[in-house]
Amino acid sequence: MTLSKRKKMMSLTGIIMLLAIFLLPMTGYIATGFASAEEEQQQQVEAIPSSNPRSDFWRMVRNNTEGYSAVKGRETNELIQGSGQNWRQLRNGPIAEYGSWLLGLMLAVLAVFYFWRGEIELSHPRTGKTVERWTLKERQLHWLTAGLFIILAVTGLSLLYGRLILIPLLGHIGFSTYAEFAKWTHNVLGPVFVVGLLSMIFSWFKLNFFNKIDLQWMKEFGGMIGSNHPSAEKLNAGEKMWFWSLTAMGLALCFSGLILDFPNFDQQREVMQLSHLIHIVTALGLIAFSFGHIYIATIGTEGALEGMVTGHVDRSWAEQHHDLWLKEVEEKTNNKT
Repeated sequence: MTLSKRKKMMSLTGIIMLLAIFLLPMTGYIATGFASAEEEQQQQVEAIPSSNPRSDFWRMVRNNTEGYSAVKGRETNELIQGSGQNWRQLRNGPIAEYGSWLLGLMLAVLAVFYFWRGEIELSHPRTGKTVERWTLKERQLHWLTAGLFIILAVTGLSLLYGRLILIPLLGHIGFSTYAEFAKWTHNVLGPVFVVGLLSMIFSWFKLNFFNKIDLQWMKEFGGMIGSNHPSAEKLNAGEKMWFWSLTAMGLALCFSGLILDFPNFDQQREVMQLSHLIHIVTALGLIAFSFGHIYIATIGTEGALEGMVTGHVDRSWAEQHHDLWLKEVEEKTNNKT
């Protein structure tokens, strides 16, 4: 081998050695890099959930999963309450819709019945002699509670149907002002109505037990169909049904209203939402029943309103509608004399 070839071989070997010095250490980095990339890819695959992580997050929120909030208090760590949406849909959906149908149907039935039957007139002329039916205290209690019921019904229906009916009439600003006043009035007068209702229940509880006389009265539809007038005590079966409806639904209405009126009792929002639905349903039921009560006591029956206005009724009216009560009154009067 010539000298020149040896020099070329040595130069090539030197270059290979230099390359080896720089490249061999890099093989470790390359191997480690590939391994790290593979491990990272594997970790990412394992970390990928079966579903969208955002969907899981909002699913947890709607399932009332508690988190952390800087605000302290009851249920403050609950970001979104799913039952609130259910409450809103029930209130603004079937309850409001079917409630309007109930009230409208009741008014339509009473209107048709009035045009068909007309006012139930006295079968005998007035005698001019009157009998005391309600004392002054009883009438004051009745009109106080009835007046409160009407105000609460108007304001409550305004809040339930106001957006649909009143905003087109009053505008947003006008309705907002009225709604604020209606809500304040409803909340303030509600507890007063509770007192009045309980007083009425305790005052007339003993008079409203059903008996065989009431069964016969109901069989003859209270004399509203036909010319026959069945016997009745001081309160007939229709008045007793109104009393027990008012007692049952009224107590549910009042109790649920107090829960809504005083949220500082530390009740949960689910309790308030359920109470609100009960409050609306019982209120709509009572308003529908009250239409019948008001109809019979005013344009439906001649002389009926006089008893609650003046406290006295004509003897002919008492004999026609409450003959057993009239006999009892006359017997007591004769015993005193």
